[in-house]
Amino acid sequence: MTGVTGCSPGESRVVEGNRDGILYLGNGTEPQTIDPHVLSGSPEANVADALFEPLVIRNPYDESISPGVAQSWEFSDDALFIDFHLNPEARWSNGEPITAEDFYWSWERALNPLLGNQLANIFFVIRNAEAYHLGEINDFNEVGVDVIDAHTLRVELAYPNPFAIINFTYVYMAPLHRATLEKHGGTRVRYSDWTRPENIVGNGPFRLTNWKLQRYLRVERNPYYWDAAAVGLNGIVFRPIEGAATEEKMFRSGQLHATSMVPNSKTPGYRNQPNSPLVQMPQMASYFYVFNMKVPPMDDRRVRRALVLAVDRQTLATNVLNDTAIAWGGYVPFGMPNYTPPDPLGFDPDEARRLLSEAGYPDGEGFPEISLLYNTSEDHRTIAVAVQQMWKKHLNIDITLENQEWQVFLTAVREGNFEIARRGWNGDVTPNSFLDYMISDSPINNTGFANSVYDDLVINQARSTGDQSEIMAIYSEAEEILLEEAPLLPVATYTEKRLLQPSVKGMHGRVVTGYIYKYVELDSDATAWTWQSPET
Repeated sequence: MTGVTGCSPGESRVVEGNRDGILYLGNGTEPQTIDPHVLSGSPEANVADALFEPLVIRNPYDESISPGVAQSWEFSDDALFIDFHLNPEARWSNGEPITAEDFYWSWERALNPLLGNQLANIFFVIRNAEAYHLGEINDFNEVGVDVIDAHTLRVELAYPNPFAIINFTYVYMAPLHRATLEKHGGTRVRYSDWTRPENIVGNGPFRLTNWKLQRYLRVERNPYYWDAAAVGLNGIVFRPIEGAATEEKMFRSGQLHATSMVPNSKTPGYRNQPNSPLVQMPQMASYFYVFNMKVPPMDDRRVRRALVLAVDRQTLATNVLNDTAIAWGGYVPFGMPNYTPPDPLGFDPDEARRLLSEAGYPDGEGFPEISLLYNTSEDHRTIAVAVQQMWKKHLNIDITLENQEWQVFLTAVREGNFEIARRGWNGDVTPNSFLDYMISDSPINNTGFANSVYDDLVINQARSTGDQSEIMAIYSEAEEILLEEAPLLPVATYTEKRLLQPSVKGMHGRVVTGYIYKYVELDSDATAWTWQSPET
């Protein structure tokens, strides 16, 4: 495989990659881990998606469910069981066959409370998965996962769920190679050497060949992948690039086929370019701030609502974000299919001032020193500065801004070392892919929000019926409670926003995040895109 260095003289990475079938991708920050049971961020999942494959996958062209490791599946008549029939040709990247037992073992590892999987909620559609993860039961045999034979896995659902099959498309539910984990650090260790290139065994369309910290991760085609003939690329180079401005410059100079982001200030210029490389479309993803309700004054609902109501989302979307996001005062993203949301939170500075005064801080007097924490990014900083100014203007309070590098930031949020923190969530085309993460014992609900009525709606009532319209009405009621209690401050619905070379096929915009890299191809005859300056 072609390396990251060594282009022909005068030849850009894009031209070289088009010729050699190597995709060069901007990937945001340096991945903290690529372990599917430990990761919790998009940069990590982007790489994991190339190296691991779950039972089923999402076809990027029509969002239909397609075979992954499972070549077929069927629901029982009562919609409580799914039988997955594994492809006998499915192999690990070392050539060993994948069996139903591999999924049984891997899912026990993912759900074991000793591991601390922050995305274990994905598994909670399975009977007793949540109870096992919470330590309420200790025998994994009581969880609804049964190995019928080497190539048949039966899953018993926790409740009739018309959306359940979607959960099995996530890379977090991919199988892991038991012998590799046991050899390198053990199964309960969150960070070990099993993910190093010389050790890792995966089952996806690609395998990891090189990982240079802060420089790149390189993967190449996996010859043992069951559908290797359908893989269009020879390899991918993921570049961890912290800043959107740096990514944009690398794209413009022909060093990247695609960016993970675009500076908000640059998007108007790209929109006006002939044959613009800008890809933008609404996503099922939310941008918001969370309040740490365990510390004062964030423990006061009046303060939280005052902060929420003093933010002018439309001004942020139009003037700060250059229409690269949709102003939205709801947690569940704007445009969720078949869902009628509650009234979104609005901009009401008069009510915000009244609430803050009622909480004991008239005109901001006596308001304590608190900070807004965000991960290092020019775009996040720009938004935070605008919000900081709105709070000063409308509430007369001073909020300190604090930025941290991605891995430090994730740790701080996970451990509750913040008062207000930037967050974002990429979900799916179901409201519960957002609402589930705000239940009281969710491992990624870092706010301290715990509401028994909310929990009952999301956990019990929505799961007691198979009627889709009834489920959606219950979710709307739950979100209304969330917005009323204000453990978070919704800012906007994300749009996918990236720059894409015309040679890249199969990475068009999607309403859900993530890409199935085996569908991506490079047109070797395509001309690399170049910036065209306006005529003078």
